[in-house]
Amino acid sequence: MIYNVTINDKVYEVEVEKGKANLLKTTAVVAAPAAAPAAPAAVPAAAPAPAAAAAPAGPISGTPVSAPLPGTILKINVTAGQAVKEGDLLVVLEAMKMENEIYAPCAGTVGQILTSKGATVATGDVLVTIS
Repeated sequence: MIYNVTINDKVYEVEVEKGKANLLKTTAVVAAPAAAPAAPAAVPAAAPAPAAAAAPAGPISGTPVSAPLPGTILKINVTAGQAVKEGDLLVVLEAMKMENEIYAPCAGTVGQILTSKGATVATGDVLVTIS
């Protein structure tokens, strides 16, 4: 199967063959006029993405503790309302088959826990707030 894929205004013609991808040729693309909508490129169906972490219900208050990289939450070691000291372990995040421990950047009380065990998170997603 041959697909045309556009990346950064360059069109790549890609041949896909039972788990292999071969770049056939590259062509430059001139930006289309704003009035004419571009037709979507043919893209093979992708597997469904894993469920993402739930978005916070309201505004985030306190010091946000964010995910340093994308991954899956393995453990949450704190509960809302729990007092924590700077350096206490808050969350364990699995990324690239490694466990990454996320520690409290400051002392305070856990305000909100905005993720759950097993959730998939992206870089920068707020996991916990400390007030």
